[in-house]
Amino acid sequence: MLYLFLVLPVTIFFIVILARAFRHWKSPIGLGFYIEGLRDENSGHFEEAITAYETALVQCKKIRFQGGFKNKITGKVKLLHAIIDYNNSTRFIR
Repeated sequence: MLYLFLVLPVTIFFIVILARAFRHWKSPIGLGFYIEGLRDENSGHFEEAITAYETALVQCKKIRFQGGFKNKITGKVKLLHAIIDYNNSTRFIR
């Protein structure tokens, strides 16, 4: 009987942890900020897009199961920084 009282909470704990991990794995937590960043990027508002992407990246770093999504956001942030640097350098030339 004592064995049942010890195993039951541990089993419930592992089920909750696995369910939470599966839920975060299926739907990225920063998806709303990512979509907002895409809209800003397509509109030409690169600074706002970087802010939205970085917010999504901070939220994704809280969870371990979103490596591909984190890599995609990091690549977009690097690309946007390069675009902003290029635009700033061409303004000084003209």
